[in-house]
Amino acid sequence: MSQYYEQNPTKSNVQEHDVIMRGRRLLDITGVKQVESFDNEEFLLDTVMGFLAIKGQNLQMKNLDVDKGVVSIKGKIFDLVYIDDQHGEKAKGFFSKLFR
Repeated sequence: MSQYYEQNPTKSNVQEHDVIMRGRRLLDITGVKQVESFDNEEFLLDTVMGFLAIKGQNLQMKNLDVDKGVVSIKGKIFDLVYIDDQHGEKAKGFFSKLFR
């Protein structure tokens, strides 16, 4: 395992990505490159680790710091899903449902 870390010197250049949930009512997310879309039931964020879809009820953006890549969302959180390029067709299906 140590070989992986030795061969990955650019890891320190990548912005960190953390998702911190407090009581299913507040999300603090770092490593956000862009907020693709949002409403009171769904958020779609482009993060350094792929697209992150958040579903819930009465969702609101509490804080957005584009320079630092930090987003805070409040509301009742139901679901957090990462959408990777590796899941090609599945992601396309998800996006088509998301943007109906």
